[in-house]
Amino acid sequence: MRSAFGRIPLKFTIWIYFIGYTIIVFLLLWLFQILFLEKFYTQSKIRGVDEAASHLIYSYENDSGAEFSELLTKEASKNDLCIEVVDRYSRSLYTREYSVDCLIHGRGNSIYHYQEKIENNGNQPIWLKKPNPHNSYSMVLFGCALGDTDNPSGYLFINTALVPVGSTVSIIKQQLMLITVLLIAFAFVVSLFVSRQIAKPIDRITLAAKSLAKGNFDTKFDGRGYLEAKQLADTLTYAEKELSRVDRLQRDLIANVSHDLRTPLTMLKAYAEMIRDLSGDNPKKRNEHLEIIINETDRLSLMVNDILDLSKLESGKQKLTPSEFEIRSKLSDIIGRFKGISEKMGYHIHFIPDEERVVFCDSVKIEQVIYNLINNAINYTGEDKQVYVRQINRDDGIVIEVEDTGDGIEADKIKLIFDKYYRSENHKREVVGTGLGLSIVKAVLKLHGYDYGVHSELGKGSVFWFRINSIDVKDARNVKDVQNHDEN
Repeated sequence: MRSAFGRIPLKFTIWIYFIGYTIIVFLLLWLFQILFLEKFYTQSKIRGVDEAASHLIYSYENDSGAEFSELLTKEASKNDLCIEVVDRYSRSLYTREYSVDCLIHGRGNSIYHYQEKIENNGNQPIWLKKPNPHNSYSMVLFGCALGDTDNPSGYLFINTALVPVGSTVSIIKQQLMLITVLLIAFAFVVSLFVSRQIAKPIDRITLAAKSLAKGNFDTKFDGRGYLEAKQLADTLTYAEKELSRVDRLQRDLIANVSHDLRTPLTMLKAYAEMIRDLSGDNPKKRNEHLEIIINETDRLSLMVNDILDLSKLESGKQKLTPSEFEIRSKLSDIIGRFKGISEKMGYHIHFIPDEERVVFCDSVKIEQVIYNLINNAINYTGEDKQVYVRQINRDDGIVIEVEDTGDGIEADKIKLIFDKYYRSENHKREVVGTGLGLSIVKAVLKLHGYDYGVHSELGKGSVFWFRINSIDVKDARNVKDVQNHDEN
């Protein structure tokens, strides 16, 4: 049922709801105005008699005769009542006759008969509903003793006619029928117009979304009409910009990766052919060529591994394996691995440590983060080939900074620097890499929940940093004291 309903157009759905609401309103109107009209009328008349009796009883006991007579006349006129007040001997004291055919003033009716009913009821009030013998009306009679119920000074009788409402109902039916037909027709036209107006912005946005789905990133989303449509159009416009950017950067990535793959593959083929044709019998040349093949193979493996690592991190399949290790020692060890590059290519990596601290996080992945940041700094540092690595112990954790002396990053490019598709156009690599290092840094640090960022100034270089949270940091001296105590 839900799936079938989901295929109904929005404007038709709105039209159905609108027409349904109109029909329900008229059903309730018919129900209360026709079926329950007589019941409501009877209850209203009885309630009017009861309220008039309460007022008259109070006035009889507290007001003067003139005031009581004035109130009696007023209540009789207001509610179409016949009222009679008699003494204990059934002699009339006050009377107000609204109909000559009522139960207390009509022909052949005796007040004494009703007074006797009150006395037989212990002077408690009586309610009687009976047909009038002289007409087709039903009559309601109320009677009660006045004064002390043990020795009443008089009796109050109130009579009202329940006028048949059949003719009234017939008139109302005719009116309701005409109103129902006119208003349902009006509701049909109005609901059709309203549903089309509501659905129009959605239809426009749907057509534009179909164009976007075909790869047209210049699509305009028109959300005029109402707030929700505008919000949807703005959201889709933002999504269009992001998709356009991702599509552009993805094409750049494919071009860059293809270029990076083609170079080592070409070299592998060339040197393999050289071994086959030229240096196969020359051990020295053969070993040189084989070494190049091995290096290029390592380069390909590095690229593939980086792509796989990033894919696992972003898919959530990569889990953390936290352990305790000393961060200063880890930094020193990683920097030591760059000794070969430093000696061969003239780079100088300066380590500015702080006091030793023990951290509790994934050692392998944090090592990967530090390695990638240093490698990135080497790739983009200035002509002086200086790189600075700092460990800064703070109350909120340990901040690791890696600084280069390169050209810096434009302010509008800083937010893109960690994007997996982004590669700076202002710098040329000197060290082999895949271009995915900063994306891996971002994914690993997000997995740990660590803050990270970059400060850069054009012409003065960049500082990449991340912070290991204080909750994951312990004093190395305290840890060693505990370990020594356990060993003893």
